[in-house]
Amino acid sequence: MASQTDILTEQDNRSLIRRVASASAIGTAAEYYDFFAYGTAAVLFFGHLFFPSTDPLISTLAAFATYAVGFLARPIGGIVFGHIGDKVGRKKALVITILIVGLGTFCIGLLPTYEKIGVWAPVLLILIRILQGFGVGGEQAGAVLMTAEYSQPARRGFFASWVQIGAPLGFLLPLALFAALNATLSPAQMMDFGWRIPFLLSLLLVVVGLFIRLRIDESPVFAKIRATKAMESRPVVEVIRDYPGIVVKGVCAKLIEACVFAMFTVIVLAYVKVNNLDTNLLMETMIVAVALEILAIPLMGHLSDRVGRKPIYMAGALLQVIMIVPFFLAINHDSYWLTQLVMILVLTLGHSMCYAPQASYFPELFPTHIRCSGIALIWQIGSLIGSGVLGLVAVKILQATGGHYYGLAIYVAALGVVSVIGLAMMPETAPLRLKKEYQDWTKR
Repeated sequence: MASQTDILTEQDNRSLIRRVASASAIGTAAEYYDFFAYGTAAVLFFGHLFFPSTDPLISTLAAFATYAVGFLARPIGGIVFGHIGDKVGRKKALVITILIVGLGTFCIGLLPTYEKIGVWAPVLLILIRILQGFGVGGEQAGAVLMTAEYSQPARRGFFASWVQIGAPLGFLLPLALFAALNATLSPAQMMDFGWRIPFLLSLLLVVVGLFIRLRIDESPVFAKIRATKAMESRPVVEVIRDYPGIVVKGVCAKLIEACVFAMFTVIVLAYVKVNNLDTNLLMETMIVAVALEILAIPLMGHLSDRVGRKPIYMAGALLQVIMIVPFFLAINHDSYWLTQLVMILVLTLGHSMCYAPQASYFPELFPTHIRCSGIALIWQIGSLIGSGVLGLVAVKILQATGGHYYGLAIYVAALGVVSVIGLAMMPETAPLRLKKEYQDWTKR
């Protein structure tokens, strides 16, 4: 029977993990808030406001190119803040990155448009996107790492996955704001000042996130090695020198998740716009599926503890590849319930099965003193190829195919195959799964 002291200690540990997970999740929410606020505005407003052209498709293409520019700076941010996280501390890196990402989003809401300052408007927008990408490059690795290092090994998948809830929250917040603004303001008012409001309100996320993050302590695992190896090593160099295979396979595994979430929540808006389909129907089904993913992510994190990281991740990757054609067929059919069903299969289930295990899987691939740099390289190179390149070529693919979906479907399927191959070659890392395999081996 556990003593009262043991019970209090367990309660304190759970409270601490919840606080760390909240601090990490709020940063993830801020990052995805920017991701979706910009993606939505790029489709609906930015083509006209910052990249005016006689051809609306060209304007949208230019706006999406700017959206993708932020991804180019992510690997650089990942290297810089991964180094800071491994040498100075996870907490310091997280405080700096949330300020960069959040304040960048806020500044977009203050930007004058092309009509006011001409070519300087898109130039300033591009510079802010590059700065944001630099900050995001260090945000994601540090956020998942703090929670993973605070969590008990046997339940690391479950607790670390709570950080990933920031993604659907960061999606729903700007989407809800744009929907509310569209319902209360006229199209002219939205084009004039309404589009700015979601960007300006991002400052609230920064204040809350900063307050929470300043109240947490440094990762206990990092604290133990702070005065030794972490202070002497060159983390990025060591990762590339000693773990090149893990980095390459990890990037491959990341591709399908990064690509699909961008495809099914941002790029699909451009597809619907090009084909004059029902945007409201798509947005309604998307909101339901993403809201349900908030519940699905910790469930998949728990399953990754019990079943293993690889099986859950692999099943999610295969499901997303299989559903890509049915996804577009359902949208073309203009059926609410059919579209809703496919959205739930793709986003609620498929994406969460890949996204939830990442928070524990990627940290478990590297030793402590280079862990932040290793995660950052996998996460940001994978995001650049999976989401960033897609943002650059998606509208061009639609233009080349006359608005047909097959070009986008081929893109997703190709990345999916690469991800499955990469996953198949990666090791299993779930502590409970490894313990069971060891016990089975000793019984032979």
